[in-house]
Amino acid sequence: MSEHNQDRDKVMNALGGTKGLIDSGLPAIVFLIVFNIKDDLKSALLGALILSLFLAIVRLVRRDTIQHAVSGLVGVLVCAYFANKSGNASDFYIPKLLTNLAYGSAYLIGNLAGWPILGLVLGPLLGENFAWRKDPARKKVYVKASWIWVIMFFARIAVQYPIYRSGNVNLLGSVNLAMGYPLFIAAGYLSWLVIKTVPPVHTAKD
Repeated sequence: MSEHNQDRDKVMNALGGTKGLIDSGLPAIVFLIVFNIKDDLKSALLGALILSLFLAIVRLVRRDTIQHAVSGLVGVLVCAYFANKSGNASDFYIPKLLTNLAYGSAYLIGNLAGWPILGLVLGPLLGENFAWRKDPARKKVYVKASWIWVIMFFARIAVQYPIYRSGNVNLLGSVNLAMGYPLFIAAGYLSWLVIKTVPPVHTAKD
């Protein structure tokens, strides 16, 4: 595998990778399906929790990285708590909206402060640590790529919050899924296309 492809894989894996998307996305799909079939909130929550726990166990047995599986399980537990507490299925998506707000704000603040989040996350993985901050061109691509994520996170909120307020669980769940996997993969790939235009900064030990 070429160094170029290795760097691309590092970027995609750092942003979640395929396994991370599966571990965090499938439980939400099960929640929506079970809720439509059974029309029962507790059954839908139980289905999502069981699948999330199952995925974590599978990762553990296969000795895969369980970071995303555990994060997915915790995420489902939090979502289930909100929905179960209120008895409103739409509240299953409140933590997701809040998470988008938190990440979007972090990426926005990072860019405005001159410390783009992608640079902080990917710099050490690509062997340049924070040397990119002294290279205007490299810093610029990290800022530019981070804007992609700012737009993605706030776009999710702009579209999904009004639907949440309407109480349409099916539409909210469907839009949440549509703006989940596809947008995440697109944002990750677009970030890589931007970042690869300027090579990593070589540190002194290189």
